[in-house]
Amino acid sequence: MTAERPTQPRIEPIDLDDVTDDELRTTLAGALTLDGRPLNIFGVLGHHPKLLKRFNLLGGFLLNKGLIPDREREIVILRIGWNARAVYEFGQHTVIGRRCGLTAEEITALTEAPGEYGWSADDRALVAMADDLSTDDCVSDATWVALSARWSDAELVELLVVAGFYRLVSGFLNSAGVQLDDGVPGFPSTS
Repeated sequence: MTAERPTQPRIEPIDLDDVTDDELRTTLAGALTLDGRPLNIFGVLGHHPKLLKRFNLLGGFLLNKGLIPDREREIVILRIGWNARAVYEFGQHTVIGRRCGLTAEEITALTEAPGEYGWSADDRALVAMADDLSTDDCVSDATWVALSARWSDAELVELLVVAGFYRLVSGFLNSAGVQLDDGVPGFPSTS
């Protein structure tokens, strides 16, 4: 059973006009923005400036400097976000996923049973990995064999860290009630 998600913020994003700490101001200046303001996730994490700085280092590495191709990384993140029912995560990575080459059909398919879409064997293994970790915190032997057919040990390490990081992010977003930024989509409609 999935708990209800907050419909209002439990922790409001910090007011940027009240930021007096230079390190926090610098960290927020390097964060992703919308209309010149940091995304809501960074505004909420800004309540803990030292954590925000380190969060951005790992998250930024995974998004910009990792070994995994962008499209495949986004398949994992979107499926993790869907499994966690993290609308903020899914919405932000819908935008990123589109920029990385995922189609609207593929993004919608990540909200459905894995066998309902014509994923390649490699993509099916990524979806299965996200599902395995979301339900049992361990990749099954069958999924591991499928992943190992394509990915090196270093890439497997990164895939596991990407999935784990975005599970953490999804739980944070859900629990803190971080609200979608203006103009960011939620879950796709399935009508």
